[in-house]
Amino acid sequence: MREALCVFILKRNGPIFMNQNEKIPFEEDIIMEPQIVHFDASGEFPSQERCHILESWNEGVDPALSIARARVEPGITTKWHKLDGVEERYIIVEGEGVVSVGDMEPAEVAVGDVIIISSNTPQRIENKGDNDLIFYCICSPRYNQDLYLELE
Repeated sequence: MREALCVFILKRNGPIFMNQNEKIPFEEDIIMEPQIVHFDASGEFPSQERCHILESWNEGVDPALSIARARVEPGITTKWHKLDGVEERYIIVEGEGVVSVGDMEPAEVAVGDVIIISSNTPQRIENKGDNDLIFYCICSPRYNQDLYLELE
């Protein structure tokens, strides 16, 4: 087991705070080296979801999360889908749209907004603007295509 000075862990039933005197059990001893991952748009690919994805960070050395940039073209709505056992957060960085998440009323979103999506929750997002809608998807645990469930 390793020690941490200060840790905030998100659990499904709420946050758990640990102080510097508590030990945190890790399933495996994962040590990530400091690094900078530079933006490279050439890795963007079209997805089955009707948007374009650029995996910014999705590495086995970091099973706790992945980060991807999603780009939705004007007038496009992504397919209804959900991720089995994966919680997501969207951070809107360009454009404007309407997001539908579970039983919530569809909501307008714009630059700076954060959308929290619980695991196994149906979701989609529509680009209502004249320019691309771009947002970052932060998944925990990390995204795996096998966990994607199309609902249309």
